[in-house]
Amino acid sequence: MIKLRAFIESDIDSLAIFANNINVSRYMASRMPYPYTKEDAKWWVEIGSKDLGLNYAIDLDGKCIGVVGVRFGESEYQYSAEIGYWVAEKHWGKDIGTEAVLKMTGKIFSEFKTARLSAPVYSPNKASMRVLEKCGYTLEAIHQKAVFKNDEFMDEHVFVKFRS
Repeated sequence: MIKLRAFIESDIDSLAIFANNINVSRYMASRMPYPYTKEDAKWWVEIGSKDLGLNYAIDLDGKCIGVVGVRFGESEYQYSAEIGYWVAEKHWGKDIGTEAVLKMTGKIFSEFKTARLSAPVYSPNKASMRVLEKCGYTLEAIHQKAVFKNDEFMDEHVFVKFRS
């Protein structure tokens, strides 16, 4: 069982290792750099995770094995937010992403005014789509050729969940 917690200095090494994986970064927004260095991890722990929304380490047995976060909308989007996540490749297929998304979704809907959570997913990332479906998110839209990354166009699938 995982827990979600704030980042701590000892997460820097594991973040630098786990995030510096093309299989992890391939379908992440480009704001997550690749290659991912120890300096990137240090910046994330000390600054980025605090300044860029609500972000938690996915903790398994005291070790950070991924990230789940939410960026809140502003102004007319104040009741909307976007959720994102990644899990270290060696922990794929163990429902850790599902558990993290379920926990974060519950937290957001119980502690914040958010009415709508959305999650954009690049078309080849079927595993992430399945995570969202298992968490009760539904496919709202497919934006064709909306993403150009790694020298290819990809469709963006937007999954949503609403406060009940």
